Amino acid sequence: MNEIFTKLKNLLGEVADLDAAQAVLGWDQQTYMPPGGADARGNQLATLGSLTHQKFTSPEIGLLIAELKTEFADANPDSDEARYLKVASKDYDKATKVPPEYIAKFAKLTARGHESWAKAREESDFSIFQSDLEEIVEMRKEYISFFPPADHPYDTLLDEFEPGMKTSEVQGIFGKLRTKQVELLQAIAAAKQVDDRFMHVNYPEKQQWDFGVEVATKFGYDWKRGRQDKSVHPFTTSFGINDVRITTRFMENFLPSALFGTMHEAGHGLYEMGVNQKYERTPLNGGASLGVHESQSRLWENLVGRSMPFWEHFYPRLKKIFPSQLGNIELSAFYNGINKVEPSLIRVEADEATYNMHIMLRLELEIAMIEGSVEIKDLPELWNSKVKEYLGITPPDDAQGVLQDIHWSFGGLGYFSTYALGNLISVQLWEKINQDIPDLDEKIRQGKFEALLGWLGTNIHTHGRKYEPQELVENVTGSKITPEPYLRYLDGKYSEIYGL
Repeated sequence: MNEIFTKLKNLLGEVADLDAAQAVLGWDQQTYMPPGGADARGNQLATLGSLTHQKFTSPEIGLLIAELKTEFADANPDSDEARYLKVASKDYDKATKVPPEYIAKFAKLTARGHESWAKAREESDFSIFQSDLEEIVEMRKEYISFFPPADHPYDTLLDEFEPGMKTSEVQGIFGKLRTKQVELLQAIAAAKQVDDRFMHVNYPEKQQWDFGVEVATKFGYDWKRGRQDKSVHPFTTSFGINDVRITTRFMENFLPSALFGTMHEAGHGLYEMGVNQKYERTPLNGGASLGVHESQSRLWENLVGRSMPFWEHFYPRLKKIFPSQLGNIELSAFYNGINKVEPSLIRVEADEATYNMHIMLRLELEIAMIEGSVEIKDLPELWNSKVKEYLGITPPDDAQGVLQDIHWSFGGLGYFSTYALGNLISVQLWEKINQDIPDLDEKIRQGKFEALLGWLGTNIHTHGRKYEPQELVENVTGSKITPEPYLRYLDGKYSEIYGL
């Protein structure tokens, strides 16, 4: 390889190592760190964040990128070298606009913010988190100011999670979704309701854990390169292609929480494990975007995990594990129960038909925060009014309302819309997968997932960050991200369950 390219790769490999070290500390903070360690952890993350930023934004790296871009100007634009330089250049341009003192200050703030959010959620008292969130929002506005003006200030934050996507595009997609999903929800509300009382009895944690591990193993999650732990909010993190960790949480009186949470996070983990090994310690490692990442988790959780063929294989096993809870419940009743549509307060527990409504209200509040059209102190009341407007229910407290998600505590404004985009991408891919693997249902019915994982590996996982999300989706499906396949899927599935 070109000597200059080798030098750049070595330097960016060291940056990747520092990023991984921060990820280890972040994982520990959410799994095993005692609450008293928050201040020290904030200092540690601030120091590492500052060092990483300084190393990445060094003039030496900028000169190497510039020299190589000239040298590879005529190279195949889809070659690994050209894509490597394109991604590294974009990351570098963005990073050099952000002062290192901002990075350190924000790391300290969000480490403290995570702890105040956790305490506020535990005590269901937004005021405990309010001042930290006010600072976080102000720092996000400051971050936006480092970049050239966009069509909308929120575009800059959205680009962090969904490269190339504009606020207006997301609002347009959501506008189409909202009308159709409201119509579907109204039709379901008028139909005979599904009985899912069997979901709300005692399911011991240990058995839940064991079954979740069994399913993740069947999917192809490699326990020699990963592990599962418990956390307040389930997440997946990667320290490298060969060290990808997932977490889950348990509710002993509600089976779906850990059951589908483990499937969801395993989907994220399979993506990270499936990236081409040669992208390790390079800018091409990781997912194309959070929307594409979410498409993988939602595909395994919903399109596989909530399907009839899946449970034709796994339900006998689940009944053996929980005989007193499920012994008298027929497969059809179980299937309908796990797919019941009912407006609920908690996003991560929401059914497929109402999930996107949770995302829409968060997007609207985030945009309002960035525009300055709402005051942070008013968020609990605004949240509750939007839940009432969109879902017809009202949170009884802050823990089940404005404090339920971790994202704002780490400054993740711009993140939420990627969840809904992931839903759309998952079904868009699913239609293509079923064309390419016509006997997919039968394979799933037999508990065989190798063909599905292989397809995803070849078409999505292996590419890492080589392609931007819209480009990747269009390469694979022939179309950019669109809501139509998802709406067809919802209509077909729930018309059958509810006899619409």
